[in-house]
Parts: sequence; C-alpha cells; structure tokens
Amino acid sequence: MHKKISLLSLTILVVSAIDSIRTLPVTALFGFSLIFYYLLTALVFLIPVALISAEFSSRYSNTGGIFHWIKDAYGSKVGLLAVWLQWINTMVWYPTMLLFISGTASYLISAHLSINKFFLLGVSLGVFWILTFLNLKGTKTSVKLNSYCAIFGTLVPMCLLICLGVYWVIKSHTIAINFSWEALSPALDLRANGNAVVTIIASFLGMELAGVHVNDIENPGKNFPKALAYSVLILLTTLILGSLSIALVIPKNDIQFVDGIMQTFTILLSAFNIPYVLPILAILIILGATGGAVNWILSPAKGLMQAAEEGFLPSYFLAKNQHGATYRILILQALVVTCFSCALHFVQSINTYYWFLMALSTSLYVLMYILLFSAALKLKRPKTGYVIPKGLRTVSCITGILACLTTIFFGFQPAPGVLIESGASYVLMIVIGFTLMLSPVVILWQYKKRRKRAQA
Repeated sequence: MHKKISLLSLTILVVSAIDSIRTLPVTALFGFSLIFYYLLTALVFLIPVALISAEFSSRYSNTGGIFHWIKDAYGSKVGLLAVWLQWINTMVWYPTMLLFISGTASYLISAHLSINKFFLLGVSLGVFWILTFLNLKGTKTSVKLNSYCAIFGTLVPMCLLICLGVYWVIKSHTIAINFSWEALSPALDLRANGNAVVTIIASFLGMELAGVHVNDIENPGKNFPKALAYSVLILLTTLILGSLSIALVIPKNDIQFVDGIMQTFTILLSAFNIPYVLPILAILIILGATGGAVNWILSPAKGLMQAAEEGFLPSYFLAKNQHGATYRILILQALVVTCFSCALHFVQSINTYYWFLMALSTSLYVLMYILLFSAALKLKRPKTGYVIPKGLRTVSCITGILACLTTIFFGFQPAPGVLIESGASYVLMIVIGFTLMLSPVVILWQYKKRRKRAQA
C-alpha cells in the first residue's frame, strides 16, 4: 500500500504548481488596484477551478485528463476540442516563459542583452530543445528536475523580493505608486482595467492539475479543502506582495515584461549595497522557471496522445520510445514552439509580442475551462468520491464560466505600455490568432470521419 499524501505535502504541491515569479512584472502595472483584482479572480476563478477539477479527478480516477472528462459529457469531438485548446495554448504560452528565462539569463552576462532579439531567441530555443530531450527520457526524469527546482527557484526569490520591498518602504525610498483609496478606485472600472483580469487569470492557470491527486490524499474530504484554503492564501500573499514590490520600485511606464524581475532586483540590491547577490538570484530564478516549464512540455503531449488513441490523429503519433515518452508528439510541439518563438524577429516591441502571446494563450486556455465547467453542470453531482456541496458546486460553475467569458472579452484589449498601431489592428491580430489556432480542430474532425469511412 503506497503512502498517502499529507496535508502539508499537498499544500506544497499545489503552491509549487501555480506560484510563478514570471507574471509579477505585468501585474505590477496595475499598482495598488492589483489587490482588488487578485482577490476577485481567486474568488470567481481559482477556487472554482480547483473544486471542479478535484471532483472530476475523483470521478474518473482511472481515466484522468481533460479529454476523458469532456468526452463523457459531450462526446469525443468536443473532448478533442478541449484537449486541443489545452495543447495549443501551451504552444502559444511557451515563448513567453522562454523569453522570461532568456531575459533573466541576460543578467549573467549583460543586462543590455535583455532587449537583444538574437540573444533572447537563441537562449529560448536552446532551453526548450534541451527540456524536450529531457522529457524524452520519460516522466521520472522530468518530475525529479521539477522537484529540485520549484521551491528554491520560485519561493526563495519571491520571498526575498517581498522582504526587500518591505525594507525599501522602511528605509523611506521613493515609492512609485500611491497607496490610497483613490488609487484603488480605478479597479472598479473593469472596462478601463480589464486587462488586469487577463494577467491575473494567466497567473492562476493550471490549478486543475492539483485535482488529479485527490484519491491519494489522506482523508480527502477534510484535507483537500484545507489544502486548497492554505494554498490560495499562500498564492495570494506571495503574488500580491511580489507584484507590489515591483510596483513600489519601478514606475509604471518603465516596467519591462521580460526582465522586470531582474530590473527590480538590480535596483533593490544596489540600493542596499549587495549587488553581488544578483547573479545567484538569476541562476535560482532560471532554475525555478525551467523546472516549472518541464511539466508543461509532457502533460499537453499526453493529452494529445489520448486524442490520437481515439483516431483523431494518424497512428504515426502513437509511437513511444523505450522510456514510454510520446516522442513524435514531443518533437512536433518543439517545432511548433520554435515557429512561435522565431516570430519575435518580426515584431517591433518585445513587450507587445509578450503581451499578445500571453493574452492569446490565456483566452485559448479559458475556452477549455468553459467546457470543463459546462461538463460539470451537465453531468450533475457524482455519488461517490470527492463531492462539492450542492449549492457551492452550481455557483462555482456559473462564476467560473462568467470569469472565463470576461477574460476572453478583455483579451482583445492591450495592456498599458503595449505599443500598437491601433485598437482595431490589435483586435484583428487576436481574431486571426484564434482562427489559426482553432482551425486544425475542424481538420482533425474531418480526418477521423474520413478514416472511419475508409475502414467501413
């Protein structure tokens, strides 16, 4: 009998899967009002996703994954759409993570390299292909790497950032934001500040992955809600205070999305006469981001593999190597990410490129969540396993769907500091992005249909 996951272990597992220092520079743009948005988003999105995912994981303990969850409610075609959204979102999102890693790595050589497209692209592609080859060794290798990197590469730098931010205030240094009710009031104007929702939703994506462990938890009915509460508290504390630490130090118009963390650390460490710590921090942050990135290579590939097993992809992609890795799908997605990354050379502003990819990938991902919440409503409450209280279950699904629709709507609105020709051109870019990313689903539907006819 294998050892059950304790309350403490589960809490650490959830936090390490979600907590990310990468998104802090973008949320810092919204100053004091970011507190309002984080709390609101946790209430209407983060908690509902965790609860519904836990219930699905308990219901389908032998056939995990979005494809099977949605398939049971709406059939295999919609199941393919869901798993495709999860996969293609990752392909679009990965360049932003790689840009963060390469932007941080530039501080090990020269901070000026953080705006050098050739350097950013070279490091990004080098890191991604190395991680892909590591995943070809199977799940055990990637999980081990993630375990070593997560805490020291994410929580340690984030806690240091928060402590330095507090010390910055104590020492009466210049503060770049205004702490007042007047500064908080713009948060109530969702139309003007709706891109904050996109940014914060992006920092919460992936919470559904925690639910897969529900059957391995000690006393899940009691410990899972506790772990969820503790995790949400830790996530909100670190993300809010981390974002505020950046907003305190760097004026809104000077924040860089790619290297905003290192910008802040450079200022803070220089002010407190400990600049020699910067290279160590850069290495830790790179390790943390790399460890977190590993899971997002293998998990989407497994989801697409499930669709291939249902006949939506050619049998060519079903092949596995001696380590059990779906190596042909892994190579395919590495090629797709390479194409998205190379697009960096065709954009004028790195910040604009970064925001566009983040907004597009987030919108694609929340489309999948809409399917997830809708499936939960259609399938009703399970009779066994982890079950959300009846009223809370319905409210979670409805608020989750509304939050996702709001996120998609505001994804068509550029963030402050993003250089675009016009609002109309940006909307057109998002529409084209959606069309290109979703059109392969129709092709795969037709492929299976033709394949059935040929076999008949």
